[in-house]
Amino acid sequence: MSAIAETNQLFENPRLIPAAIVAVCVGALGSALASEYWGGLDPCVLCIYQRYAYVGAMTLGLIGLVLAPRGKALKAVILLAGLAFLTGAGIAMFHVGVEQHWWRGTEACHAPAIDFNAPIAEMREQLLAKQPATCDTIPWSFAGISIAGFNVIASLLFAGGCVWAARRVTES
Repeated sequence: MSAIAETNQLFENPRLIPAAIVAVCVGALGSALASEYWGGLDPCVLCIYQRYAYVGAMTLGLIGLVLAPRGKALKAVILLAGLAFLTGAGIAMFHVGVEQHWWRGTEACHAPAIDFNAPIAEMREQLLAKQPATCDTIPWSFAGISIAGFNVIASLLFAGGCVWAARRVTES
C-alpha cells in the first residue's frame, strides 16, 4: 500500500485524528511523570506549565472524538489542539531561554529565600523542606538539548501536524 493511500485512509475515519492527539498527549504526559517519579527529575514551575498545554490538547482531542462525524466542528477542535501545542512550544521556548540564562524566569522559578533572621529551629525547617526545582538548571540533556528544548521541537511538530490534519478533514 502506498503512503498516499495510507494517508487517505487516515482521513476516512474521522476518529483517528483526535485519537492520535489524545495518544500523543498521554505519551508526553506519561513520559514527563515517569521521568519525575521513576527518573528522579523534579519539575520546575515552567515544566508544570508545559504539561498544561498537553492537558488542554488532550481535552480537545477527547472533545474531537465526540464531534468526529461533524467536519467543521472537528476541524475547529483540531486547530484548537494545534494552538494548545503552539502555546506549549512558546512556554518551552521561554523555559529554554531561562535555562540558557538569556532572560530571568518568573518569580515562581526561583527557590524561596531562607530567612536568616528567623530562630534556628525555623531556619532548620526551611533548609530541610523540599525545595522546588529552579527553572534555570538543566537536570538532563542529550546532545546539548534539554528536556524543554526537546519539548519545543515536539510541540511545534504536533502543532504543525494538527494544522496539516485539519486541512485534510472533509467538511460534512
